[in-house]
Amino acid sequence: MKQGWELKKLGEVVEVLDNLRKPITKKDRIEGEYPYYGATGILSFVHNYIFSEKLVLIGEDGAKWLSGDKTSFIANGKYWVNNHAHVIRPKRNIILDEWIVYFLNFSDLTPFITGMTVPKLNQEKMRSIELPLPPLPEQQRIVAILDDAFAAIAKAKANAEQNLKNAKELFESYLQGVFENKGKDWEVKTLGEVLIKTETIDPTKKPKEEFIYLDVSSVNKETKEIENATVLLGKDAPSRARKLVRTNDVIFATVRPTHSRVALITEEYDEQVCSTGYFVLRAKEFLSNNLVYYFLLTYSFNKQMEKLQKGASYPAVTDSEVKGIYIPFPKSLNEQKGIVQKLDALSLEIKKLEAIYQQKINDLEELKKSVLQKAFSGELKTEKVLV
Repeated sequence: MKQGWELKKLGEVVEVLDNLRKPITKKDRIEGEYPYYGATGILSFVHNYIFSEKLVLIGEDGAKWLSGDKTSFIANGKYWVNNHAHVIRPKRNIILDEWIVYFLNFSDLTPFITGMTVPKLNQEKMRSIELPLPPLPEQQRIVAILDDAFAAIAKAKANAEQNLKNAKELFESYLQGVFENKGKDWEVKTLGEVLIKTETIDPTKKPKEEFIYLDVSSVNKETKEIENATVLLGKDAPSRARKLVRTNDVIFATVRPTHSRVALITEEYDEQVCSTGYFVLRAKEFLSNNLVYYFLLTYSFNKQMEKLQKGASYPAVTDSEVKGIYIPFPKSLNEQKGIVQKLDALSLEIKKLEAIYQQKINDLEELKKSVLQKAFSGELKTEKVLV
């Protein structure tokens, strides 16, 4: 440890005020102006308060800490805290509130979490957390650097996230325009009119034969690619494994349809099996399957699914309802092919941009970890962190 620094247990440098927190009663849970805090931050705003000073809150929910959530934060002003957050008052002549929050949110608290079924950071374990403690002026210097660095990182991350959003919206806008701005030689038919009947299969009739199974979660709703497919023996086939798919088929998940789990079947999955939670679309000879695929990604199709879906906890649409949706398309297969080629090219470019922006976001998260690592090991020298 750096010269002049100490190692202290949290319980030695704070006063624990957990006895003052309390769950809110029904009569007090009335909408108001005061923040109501739980393990993860502000849950709502209520008309009453129990604290009226600057304090540090530490989430008691161990599952949040185990999942990597940052659940230590500063509360100030007037507010209510329930029993799911520890409340501490730092001994401010030796330690800063911000030093504690930065350290806890940076640290791996797994060794301090107890309970298998309901993981918790209980008060005894919380008190035993050890943290490095430099002199107060050094804490102030480091916290000031961290504040500036994190503000710059947050701004850079927000810019990258906005660029990522813009890239996605650019493709979505162009795609919507393709089907809205129909040409002269276009026609409009229901999906039911342009599709051919697909096959069902029962893998259990060949109990020793392996097959690839695509369940509803096998399609990534962001990338529209198949991942995490399962190889099963026929005897282990679930009851929903009943739809045969062929190369170039389009599959669309009719459960939670607004998640837009849409994918093209590649040769890898030819004559394999997908869940009955998918509608399998196979176009007639006058329509490109790839164009159907892109149509299912449009904003207008998604909005129609939103209107048609039924069920609060498990929203879904039926295959028949999907068949009733109208799809516009050019009569010429060559024109269809040209549209698909343009969409493929634009999609590829957008994915490249998305990869760049996502990597930037990942790099910024790594930079935060690096800055914090240097801060708590006494190696943070620079007055400015470049992002």
